[in-house]
Amino acid sequence: MITAEMVKQLRERTGAGMMDCKKALTESNGDMDKAIEILREKGLAAAAKKASRIAAEGLVDAYIHGDGRIGVLVEVNIETDFAAKNEEFRAFVKDIAMQIAAAKPEYISREEVPEEVINKEKEILRAQALNEGKPEKIVDKMVEGRIEKYFKEVCLLEQPWIKDPDKTIKDLLMEKIATIGENINIRRFARFERGEGIEKKEENFAEEVMKQING
Repeated sequence: MITAEMVKQLRERTGAGMMDCKKALTESNGDMDKAIEILREKGLAAAAKKASRIAAEGLVDAYIHGDGRIGVLVEVNIETDFAAKNEEFRAFVKDIAMQIAAAKPEYISREEVPEEVINKEKEILRAQALNEGKPEKIVDKMVEGRIEKYFKEVCLLEQPWIKDPDKTIKDLLMEKIATIGENINIRRFARFERGEGIEKKEENFAEEVMKQING
């Protein structure tokens, strides 16, 4: 028998509506963990449908790493101005900015990676595999496996989330779409690292000290 206490407990654990909780518990014959799984599956399925809707409101947020060494600007869109003020949405945007600061993605999704970049990377990976003495017949399979790893490193949506590496950023995004109830789109970002791209002069610290002493 599904009790009101069970429904309340499931609602507290998932944030889902009371009727959805009751249906999930009925479907799972009162198994709380299975009910959570059912709600999550339904939520992600609904999120996938919402993901095609236009999201033009949202937030541009900044994250500066404590010592001022790294800075990130990110724009994340959502469907309504009301939802853009939602604390959960704002926390999500902050998490995305922190992810970009920590994990250095170059693109949002693999669809954004230019074909010439992928081809160049495949050439390098192929040469590496051949240099390792791998047989020609398995080199192509190795390259495909390694290019998948490359996407996980450079594409934000495919990176493991720094706060929970069992989830990708895409998993996190779909969960937020499901719980907030609107489409969310990570549109663009810029990451700045102090001194990046500047050719720095190598200084001999000991020589510099001696110059000051003898100066």
